[in-house]
Amino acid sequence: MTMRWVRIMLLTMTTGMAAHGSVTKASFGTMPDGTAVDVYTLKSDAIEARITTYGARLVSLQTADKNGKMDNVVLGYDSVKGYLDDPGPHFGAIVGRYGNRLAKGTFPLEGKTYHVPINNGPNSLHGGTAGFDKKVWKGREVAEGVELTLVSPDGDMGYPGTLTVHVRYSLHHNALRIDYSASTDKATVANLTNHAYFNLGGQSNPTILNEEIMIPADKYTPVDAGLIPTGELAPVEGTPMDFRKSTVIGKRIHDNFEQLKIAGGYDQNWVLRGATGETKTAARVYDPTSGRVLTVTTTEPGVQFYTGNFLDGSFKGAGGWPFVKNAGLCLETQHFPDSPNHPSFPTTELKPGVTKHSVTTFTFSTQAK
Repeated sequence: MTMRWVRIMLLTMTTGMAAHGSVTKASFGTMPDGTAVDVYTLKSDAIEARITTYGARLVSLQTADKNGKMDNVVLGYDSVKGYLDDPGPHFGAIVGRYGNRLAKGTFPLEGKTYHVPINNGPNSLHGGTAGFDKKVWKGREVAEGVELTLVSPDGDMGYPGTLTVHVRYSLHHNALRIDYSASTDKATVANLTNHAYFNLGGQSNPTILNEEIMIPADKYTPVDAGLIPTGELAPVEGTPMDFRKSTVIGKRIHDNFEQLKIAGGYDQNWVLRGATGETKTAARVYDPTSGRVLTVTTTEPGVQFYTGNFLDGSFKGAGGWPFVKNAGLCLETQHFPDSPNHPSFPTTELKPGVTKHSVTTFTFSTQAK
């Protein structure tokens, strides 16, 4: 074999390794009852993501700025202890069984009314007092990523049916893809999403108010004083909710507009164009200082844009990052909040023999200006 062919083979092997990346597992601490918690580090040729079995959550995500400098662009902690001490923001977690809010913790299903724990004013939020974000999932390495599995028994947090959930994180060059799969043995409701807080400026950027966002949606679901949808699909035209053109997040966040006053910023669901199950753009975020761009695509019908209004600086994350108000933004791809109580909304019912699938992808790039 000639030296030329050796070089070609080595180059091919190196390119293949870079394309496929690597997955490693390490300890992330223990739960108060002694249950071990792991963290998986996923690396591609462009980005690095860390996923923990506690809450199946995204712990950190390293990506390059316009100058090639890597930095973490999601809020999180160095160990499971941080998440136990500061559970309220749901940093990076898979939330469920029903992500977002259910009015008064009740919903009808097949002629019966179900009651789930109230943990957000008079309502239920993200599955209740012990939702999926507070469970230790089972992890296993898969091609280019990790798959987390959770079995939620019949009656868990008041929800009917034994629900089996698989969430797969995988890296594909400059993209983090999340595949969701859920099945049940009894009729139930399910609405799964990821609750990562992004700050494209990294740890040197105190808030996301300087970043620009585009959400290709003509309507949104207005909320009442308890942040529960009224049932209306309201046009964004002529309001601070109009992000059909890229707009600086802080430009209108303090406008004299009822929806902004209710939420203390943005915390509403936007109705995405296109059919449920069809891949569509949910949002595009640009940070002019770092040049980082995040493009979110999803098969879900909606996206909850949340500007970290309830963060108050009480906690500091990895590297001493202060989590002040507006330190990060969430783009929770989902079915609409409180859908079981609004028959006109896309259904979140799941029946035996049917597997619910959805896909959301976070793709990173840069632009000079």
